[in-house]
Amino acid sequence: MSRPRAFSRIGVLAIAAASLLLCVTPTARRITQGLPDRLDDREFWSIVSTFSEPGGFFRSDNLVSNETTFQHVIPSLQQRTRGASAYLGVGPDQNFTYIVALKPRIAFIVDIRRQNMLLHLMYKALIEMSPTRDEFVARLFSRQPPSELDPSASAETLFAAFEHAQADEQAFERNLQDVDAWLQGHHRFSLSSGDLRAIEYVYRSFYSAGPDIRYSFGRGPGWAPFPSYRDLMLETDGQRERRSYLATEENYQVLRELELRNLIVPIVGDFAGPKALRDVAAFLRERGAHVTAFYTSNVEQYLFRGDEWQRFYSNVAALPIADQSTFIRAYFNNAGRVGFQFAPLPSMPPTPRSVTLLNPIGVLLTAFNEGRIQRYLDVIELSK
Repeated sequence: MSRPRAFSRIGVLAIAAASLLLCVTPTARRITQGLPDRLDDREFWSIVSTFSEPGGFFRSDNLVSNETTFQHVIPSLQQRTRGASAYLGVGPDQNFTYIVALKPRIAFIVDIRRQNMLLHLMYKALIEMSPTRDEFVARLFSRQPPSELDPSASAETLFAAFEHAQADEQAFERNLQDVDAWLQGHHRFSLSSGDLRAIEYVYRSFYSAGPDIRYSFGRGPGWAPFPSYRDLMLETDGQRERRSYLATEENYQVLRELELRNLIVPIVGDFAGPKALRDVAAFLRERGAHVTAFYTSNVEQYLFRGDEWQRFYSNVAALPIADQSTFIRAYFNNAGRVGFQFAPLPSMPPTPRSVTLLNPIGVLLTAFNEGRIQRYLDVIELSK
């Protein structure tokens, strides 16, 4: 055989071997594809359906956050987590403010309540159908402002425009039909009659209370100290800058674009459960992604009533993380009516009723593996 022909055959064999290697290492091939720029409707609904666990119980509907300081950590969080990969969170729409601040490639909202997943589907429909902030607020509360707002209007001006707007029952019924049609007709999501009733219950709560809706909606005047939706949208980061997802039109458009691309995925799951977080972990690992931020609110406080916290941290250990991966958690002082007794942090003022803290995920997992986590306060003491 001549030397040129031999080299040619070696080259062909090398290419064939490389192709065969790609065929027998599917995991490596998936990693190179990275996170998707969008999920089609079938992929989105498959993740929602197959990653989810059976719904569980929580003592409150929790339609609106009760944390006034959740924006305070955003400046530090942005410095720590540049170039966000994936975001995980729990609860209602405070997640949107963190998502807008971090601009992750994909976000998963994992909550034990199926109603929370349906709440986020309601938000998804309303946001996708509303090209601007004022249209979204009008649909969310079924109220029409007296005049069209300038896109550059401040959040304060935005909500002032709705302050005296009257609730419109006909608009509510029409909007509810539009939400159902958007989810089932436009997206073709498979929702049961129970799901649709739950969406109607949630949506009617926003219609009935308007922008004054609170975490404690429907529980009587004794729970009045909680902030309203309007209050939360007008909150600042503690440095006089408003960062909510309705603070600017630009923020809203960041959120809307992610919703339009099906990249905010609500899942029914127990933090200590066997499936939801593990499935999210596998999804991210297969695509070479990592969790940049994980907003836990104060869920860990409840997990420490038994041994569920150990299963939760085992689930967290399955998540792909990086040096920048960070927990965001809320810590409630004794003045808050949370049903638990533990000492507040020495540096914690009597008000507000909670503070928001950051904790590197790797630091907590190291402490957990070394047996240095035995109580909820151990977790709080690792946070800043």
